[in-house]
Amino acid sequence: MSAVKSIAVLTSGGDSQGMNAAVRAVVRSALYNGLEVYAVQRGYQGLINDDIRQMDLRSVGDIIQRGGTILQTARCKEFLTEEGQQLGADNLRKRGIDGLVVIGGDGSYKGASKLSKLGIKTMGLPGTIDNDIPFTDFTIGFDTAVSIVVDAINKLRDTMTSHERSSIVEVMGRHCGEIALYAGLASGAETILVPEIPFNIAEVATRMKDNFAHGKRHSIILVSEGVCSGEQIATQITECNGIEPRVTVLGHIQRGGAPTHNDRILASRLGDFAVRRLIEGDSSKACGVLKGELVATDIHQVVSTQRPFNMEMYELALRLSQ
Repeated sequence: MSAVKSIAVLTSGGDSQGMNAAVRAVVRSALYNGLEVYAVQRGYQGLINDDIRQMDLRSVGDIIQRGGTILQTARCKEFLTEEGQQLGADNLRKRGIDGLVVIGGDGSYKGASKLSKLGIKTMGLPGTIDNDIPFTDFTIGFDTAVSIVVDAINKLRDTMTSHERSSIVEVMGRHCGEIALYAGLASGAETILVPEIPFNIAEVATRMKDNFAHGKRHSIILVSEGVCSGEQIATQITECNGIEPRVTVLGHIQRGGAPTHNDRILASRLGDFAVRRLIEGDSSKACGVLKGELVATDIHQVVSTQRPFNMEMYELALRLSQ
C-alpha cells in the first residue's frame, strides 16, 4: 500500500532546462501509480498563496522539450519565516496532500527540509544549471547550459581568429565554477577562471602575450561571474600586457532553450524515482545520480555539505590548453 495518496510538485529558485521534463515525470509517474497529483504555481510563494491546481495526463503534454518551467518560479522571503513555512504546510494538508516534490537548487532544498520537519513528506530534485548540489554527479539543466556556452565559444572563435584577437567569456556561477570548467575543457579555452581556484592576473596576461608571440591567432578566457566581471578581467589584462580583449557576457541565455537529451533523461529518471520513494514511505531526501545509479541522500546532509571542486578535470584542462 502506498505511503502517500496525494502529492504536489513545485519548481523554485532560478529556472533550468529540464524542469518541465521533471514536472512531467512526477505527474505521470504519480498518476500511473494511482495517486492524485497537484502543481504549485510560483514555487514557495504559490504554496503560501494556496495557488495549487490538480494535474492530469494532459496537463503535462508537449512540455518535455520546453525550457523554463510551466509552473513558474519566484523568490519568497515570507517562506524564510517559521510562520510562512507553517502556512505552506497547512495549505498542503487542507487539500489532503501528504507528499511534495521540490525541483530546484540549494535554497529550494532548504525549504523542503523545513517542510519535512513540519510533517510533510518531501523529495528534492536538483534543478539548477550551476551543478552545485552535492551527492549527485549532475544537476538538471547543467548539460544544456554547458552546451550553450560551448556553442557560443565556437562562434566567437571564428571571429576572434579572423581578427587575431582575444576574447573573454563571462558565464554564470557565483560560487561554483562547474559551467566554466566543463565548457572550457569542451571548447579548448586557453584559461579558465573559477571561484574555487586562486589565480594571478599577471600570469594570465603573460601567457596570453606569449601565445600570440608564438603564432597563436586567438585566445579565449572563460571566467565565472563569481570570480569578478569579464570587464574587470579585461581591464586588468590590458594594464598588464597592452592587449585589449573583447568581452562577451552570456548571462541568462544560459538558462534558456530546449533541454538536451541528457537533461531530459536525467529529469525523467529523477522525477519517477522521487515519486517511487514517496510511495515507499521515504521522506526528507534529495534525489541524484552517482556513477549512473539513482540515489537518495538525507536532504539535511545535502544542504549542509559543500560540493567538492573537480580538481582532476581542472588539471586536465590546464594540461590540454598549451
